[in-house]
Amino acid sequence: MAQTSTLKQLAQILNMSISTVSRALKNHPDIAEKTKQKVRELAASLEYEPNAYAIQLRTNVSNVLGIMIPTITNFFYDTFIASVEEEARKAGYSLLIMQSGESSELELNNLKLLKKNRISGLFVAVTKENNDISAFEKLEEQNIPVVYIDRVPHADNCNKICLADKESATMAAHALIQHNKKNILALFGYPNLTITEKRLAAFTQTINEYAPKTKVHCRFPDQTKAAKKETLHFLNAQQKPDAIFCMGDQILMGAMQALYEKQIDIPKQTAVISISNGFIPTLFKPTITYIETSGQKLGKYAFKRMMECLNGDASFKEIVVPSILVQGQSL
Repeated sequence: MAQTSTLKQLAQILNMSISTVSRALKNHPDIAEKTKQKVRELAASLEYEPNAYAIQLRTNVSNVLGIMIPTITNFFYDTFIASVEEEARKAGYSLLIMQSGESSELELNNLKLLKKNRISGLFVAVTKENNDISAFEKLEEQNIPVVYIDRVPHADNCNKICLADKESATMAAHALIQHNKKNILALFGYPNLTITEKRLAAFTQTINEYAPKTKVHCRFPDQTKAAKKETLHFLNAQQKPDAIFCMGDQILMGAMQALYEKQIDIPKQTAVISISNGFIPTLFKPTITYIETSGQKLGKYAFKRMMECLNGDASFKEIVVPSILVQGQSL
């Protein structure tokens, strides 16, 4: 049954005006409690539900928040979404989730769909191709706040919720130095992303400052398959790396596949440390020592900032989610 006829049906059965029924359902103070009770009981028996889309069109206010990420198959983004959904549900919001697939063209198309669905705000992790955030800036001009997460733009005039990229890479480098590693294979991600730039700079700077004689071979595999290929290349060299640093979970999986294939003793022959959301390192034997970058924590920080924006805070902030070292048996 159409929403308008359902509301009319309530009014006809109760012999009331539609406006009286509507205000009773909204708990309006001008409506008597006895009348409200009658309306609620009938609405419950007929399983009446307000038409959210009609309300949205009438008020131009939506309780829908958008999320746009490169992929939902990544465990990190999966935990981020779960965290935001939990907070959104408590606050009376729902989510509309889009994948960019690392395509700036698809990213723009998704943005149009999100706007058509009248989202109130947007969480976004930009694609590896995106160096232009003008389309997202137009959302801000329409009073739709944008909170960039994880993969954030270089621009300063925006809200960014970042993982502790510099701190994480620095902690990983110090852990390798403490274990006296001298020939390190360092596997990073897409070189043009801010997270890669920050982690690369912090990792190499720390090694150069505190262990200048250590060799660091930096490579930039984009996904698991490429990480396995790069790792195999160095494991086949005459002087094998005595340690491997992985910038993220997808890279870690590729490196571990190569280490298992070559039957490398971890950590006796080659030690491993990674930056991770925390689940993937526990799947290997031995378990991997990692620097935690939590999607769950990122979600809570991002949602808090979104609510501040929706409640009138027009300032721009960059918030960093702290990291911790989690000991495994791979060092």
